[in-house]
Amino acid sequence: MFVSTDSDPQGNRRDFLYVATAATGAVTAGAAVWPLINQMNPSADVQALSSIEVDISGVELGTQLTVKYLGKPVFIRRRTEDEIKAARDVKLSDLHDGDSRNANLPGDAIDANRAMDEAGEWLVMIGVCTHLGCVPLGEAGDFDGWFCPCHGSHYDTSGRIRKGPAPENLPIPLTSFIDDTTIKLG
Repeated sequence: MFVSTDSDPQGNRRDFLYVATAATGAVTAGAAVWPLINQMNPSADVQALSSIEVDISGVELGTQLTVKYLGKPVFIRRRTEDEIKAARDVKLSDLHDGDSRNANLPGDAIDANRAMDEAGEWLVMIGVCTHLGCVPLGEAGDFDGWFCPCHGSHYDTSGRIRKGPAPENLPIPLTSFIDDTTIKLG
Protein backbone atom coordinates (compact mmCIF):
# COMPACT_ATOMS: atom_id res chain seq x y z
CA MET A 1 0.00 0.00 0.00
CA PHE A 2 1.29 3.51 -0.95
CA VAL A 3 1.57 6.04 1.84
CA SER A 4 1.80 9.75 1.06
CA THR A 5 4.75 11.68 2.54
CA ASP A 6 2.37 14.46 3.50
CA SER A 7 0.91 12.30 6.21
CA ASP A 8 4.26 10.66 7.05
CA PRO A 9 5.84 12.50 9.99
CA GLN A 10 9.20 10.80 9.30
CA GLY A 11 9.18 12.16 5.71
CA ASN A 12 8.62 15.74 6.86
CA ARG A 13 11.35 15.44 9.45
CA ARG A 14 13.78 13.94 6.90
CA ASP A 15 13.05 16.72 4.41
CA PHE A 16 13.64 19.32 7.12
CA LEU A 17 16.98 17.72 8.05
CA TYR A 18 18.10 17.73 4.39
CA VAL A 19 17.24 21.40 3.97
CA ALA A 20 18.81 22.38 7.32
CA THR A 21 22.00 20.45 6.51
CA ALA A 22 22.27 22.00 3.06
CA ALA A 23 21.71 25.50 4.44
CA THR A 24 24.31 24.97 7.18
CA GLY A 25 26.77 23.68 4.57
CA ALA A 26 26.18 26.69 2.32
CA VAL A 27 26.72 29.15 5.18
CA THR A 28 29.89 27.31 6.25
CA ALA A 29 31.25 27.28 2.68
CA GLY A 30 30.50 31.00 2.33
CA ALA A 31 32.24 31.75 5.63
CA ALA A 32 35.28 29.77 4.49
CA VAL A 33 35.49 31.39 1.04
CA TRP A 34 34.82 35.02 2.10
CA PRO A 35 38.34 35.71 3.50
CA LEU A 36 39.85 34.48 0.23
CA ILE A 37 37.67 36.83 -1.79
CA ASN A 38 38.03 39.75 0.61
CA GLN A 39 41.83 39.63 0.46
CA MET A 40 41.64 40.76 -3.19
CA ASN A 41 40.18 44.14 -2.19
CA PRO A 42 42.63 47.06 -2.01
CA SER A 43 44.28 47.52 1.35
CA ALA A 44 43.37 50.46 3.58
CA ASP A 45 46.58 52.36 2.78
CA VAL A 46 45.90 52.13 -0.97
CA GLN A 47 42.30 53.26 -0.54
CA ALA A 48 43.45 56.19 1.56
CA LEU A 49 45.72 57.31 -1.28
CA SER A 50 43.10 57.06 -4.02
CA SER A 51 43.62 60.79 -4.54
CA ILE A 52 46.46 63.02 -3.44
CA GLU A 53 47.30 66.69 -3.74
CA VAL A 54 50.79 67.68 -4.87
CA ASP A 55 52.41 71.09 -4.34
CA ILE A 56 54.08 72.06 -7.62
CA SER A 57 55.20 75.56 -6.60
CA GLY A 58 58.86 74.50 -6.46
CA VAL A 59 59.01 72.89 -9.91
CA GLU A 60 61.11 75.12 -12.16
CA LEU A 61 60.96 75.18 -15.96
CA GLY A 62 62.81 72.18 -17.39
CA THR A 63 62.61 70.13 -14.18
CA GLN A 64 60.44 67.34 -12.94
CA LEU A 65 59.03 66.15 -9.66
CA THR A 66 58.42 62.45 -8.99
CA VAL A 67 55.74 61.45 -6.49
CA LYS A 68 54.39 58.06 -5.49
CA TYR A 69 50.71 57.53 -6.29
CA LEU A 70 48.92 54.18 -5.86
CA GLY A 71 52.29 52.50 -5.47
CA LYS A 72 53.68 53.85 -8.76
CA PRO A 73 55.98 56.77 -9.58
CA VAL A 74 54.30 59.72 -11.26
CA PHE A 75 56.38 62.22 -13.21
CA ILE A 76 55.22 65.84 -13.00
CA ARG A 77 57.24 67.79 -15.53
CA ARG A 78 57.24 71.51 -16.22
CA ARG A 79 58.38 71.62 -19.82
CA THR A 80 60.40 74.30 -21.55
CA GLU A 81 59.36 75.98 -24.80
CA ASP A 82 61.86 73.79 -26.69
CA GLU A 83 60.39 70.59 -25.18
CA ILE A 84 56.86 71.69 -26.03
CA LYS A 85 57.87 72.61 -29.59
CA ALA A 86 59.67 69.29 -30.07
CA ALA A 87 56.59 67.40 -28.88
CA ARG A 88 54.14 69.42 -30.98
CA ASP A 89 56.24 69.12 -34.16
CA VAL A 90 55.87 65.30 -34.21
CA LYS A 91 53.45 63.96 -36.80
CA LEU A 92 50.86 61.47 -35.59
CA SER A 93 51.99 59.08 -38.34
CA ASP A 94 55.50 58.96 -36.76
CA LEU A 95 54.18 57.50 -33.51
CA HIS A 96 54.07 53.79 -32.61
CA ASP A 97 50.98 54.32 -30.43
CA GLY A 98 48.37 56.75 -31.72
CA ASP A 99 46.27 56.77 -28.52
CA SER A 100 46.75 59.59 -26.01
CA ARG A 101 46.43 57.16 -23.02
CA ASN A 102 45.04 60.15 -21.11
CA ALA A 103 42.39 59.46 -18.46
CA ASN A 104 41.40 63.15 -18.60
CA LEU A 105 41.11 63.60 -22.35
CA PRO A 106 40.85 60.50 -24.55
CA GLY A 107 41.81 60.89 -28.17
CA ASP A 108 44.80 60.64 -30.41
CA ALA A 109 48.36 61.10 -29.18
CA ILE A 110 48.97 64.67 -30.29
CA ASP A 111 50.78 66.66 -27.61
CA ALA A 112 47.76 68.86 -26.88
CA ASN A 113 45.85 65.74 -25.74
CA ARG A 114 48.62 64.75 -23.32
CA ALA A 115 49.53 68.05 -21.63
CA MET A 116 47.52 69.35 -18.65
CA ASP A 117 47.22 72.93 -19.84
CA GLU A 118 46.65 74.58 -23.22
CA ALA A 119 50.16 76.02 -23.28
CA GLY A 120 51.57 72.51 -22.82
CA GLU A 121 53.82 73.46 -19.93
CA TRP A 122 52.63 70.77 -17.49
CA LEU A 123 52.88 67.07 -18.27
CA VAL A 124 51.86 64.44 -15.70
CA MET A 125 52.47 60.74 -16.44
CA ILE A 126 52.72 57.42 -14.64
CA GLY A 127 56.45 56.70 -14.72
CA VAL A 128 56.32 53.00 -15.49
CA CYS A 129 57.58 51.67 -18.82
CA THR A 130 54.78 49.98 -20.71
CA HIS A 131 57.07 47.15 -21.79
CA LEU A 132 57.96 45.36 -18.56
CA GLY A 133 57.27 47.89 -15.80
CA CYS A 134 60.70 49.48 -15.28
CA VAL A 135 61.06 53.16 -14.34
CA PRO A 136 62.39 55.27 -17.26
CA LEU A 137 65.10 57.89 -16.75
CA GLY A 138 64.16 61.51 -17.48
CA GLU A 139 65.89 63.79 -20.00
CA ALA A 140 67.46 60.81 -21.71
CA GLY A 141 67.18 58.73 -24.85
CA ASP A 142 67.13 59.57 -28.53
CA PHE A 143 64.23 62.03 -28.18
CA ASP A 144 65.36 63.88 -25.00
CA GLY A 145 62.32 62.64 -23.10
CA TRP A 146 62.54 59.42 -21.09
CA PHE A 147 64.63 56.32 -21.64
CA CYS A 148 64.07 52.89 -20.12
CA PRO A 149 67.53 51.32 -19.77
CA CYS A 150 66.15 47.83 -19.08
CA HIS A 151 65.20 47.07 -22.68
CA GLY A 152 65.84 50.29 -24.60
CA SER A 153 62.47 52.01 -24.93
CA HIS A 154 62.71 55.69 -25.91
CA TYR A 155 59.91 58.16 -25.10
CA ASP A 156 59.74 61.72 -26.42
CA THR A 157 59.14 64.96 -24.46
CA SER A 158 55.42 64.14 -24.39
CA GLY A 159 55.93 60.62 -22.99
CA ARG A 160 55.02 58.91 -26.26
CA ILE A 161 56.84 55.73 -27.28
CA ARG A 162 59.07 56.45 -30.25
CA LYS A 163 61.59 53.60 -30.33
CA GLY A 164 62.04 50.24 -28.63
CA PRO A 165 59.85 47.36 -27.46
CA ALA A 166 57.32 49.30 -25.34
CA PRO A 167 53.87 48.92 -26.94
CA GLU A 168 52.13 52.02 -25.53
CA ASN A 169 52.68 55.64 -24.53
CA LEU A 170 53.24 56.38 -20.84
CA PRO A 171 49.72 56.65 -19.33
CA ILE A 172 48.38 59.87 -17.89
CA PRO A 173 46.39 59.51 -14.65
CA LEU A 174 43.23 61.40 -13.77
CA THR A 175 44.67 64.83 -12.93
CA SER A 176 43.38 68.34 -12.29
CA PHE A 177 44.58 71.73 -11.08
CA ILE A 178 43.20 72.73 -7.69
CA ASP A 179 44.90 76.12 -7.90
CA ASP A 180 48.03 77.60 -9.51
CA THR A 181 50.38 75.65 -7.23
CA THR A 182 48.51 72.41 -6.50
CA ILE A 183 47.67 69.39 -8.64
CA LYS A 184 45.24 66.68 -7.60
CA LEU A 185 45.91 63.11 -8.73
CA GLY A 186 42.88 60.84 -8.72
